[in-house]
Amino acid sequence: MDPAEFLDGGAVSVSDATYAVCRTDGDHPGAFATVREAEETTVVVEECEVDAVDADAVEPGWRRLTFEMELPFELVGFLAAVATALAEVDVSVFVVSSYATDHVFVGEEDLSAAARRLEELGCEVDG
Repeated sequence: MDPAEFLDGGAVSVSDATYAVCRTDGDHPGAFATVREAEETTVVVEECEVDAVDADAVEPGWRRLTFEMELPFELVGFLAAVATALAEVDVSVFVVSSYATDHVFVGEEDLSAAARRLEELGCEVDG
């Protein structure tokens, strides 16, 4: 499977919310995502909820781009294609994947450049 087939005509939605990525010791019930590792827990929350998170580090100002398509596990290189394309226009990414969908977070100041670049790849960016 070619990642370009999924990108061309693929729907990408842009969140209305702005998010913060937080390093913490525990869960947050309103988190968009929680990643637990042996040494730390990372939660992604809407910025309006940051004060409710007991965090020792916070990276605010992220917007979520959701690839509104089911991505099969055997698809090789999808995120590499997206990350490379965004890197070409100097956009840093933070990625969270669910079972079948990828969410790419970009800095709010980079949102326009990221959307334009994804549209150049054939994506239909909504938001």
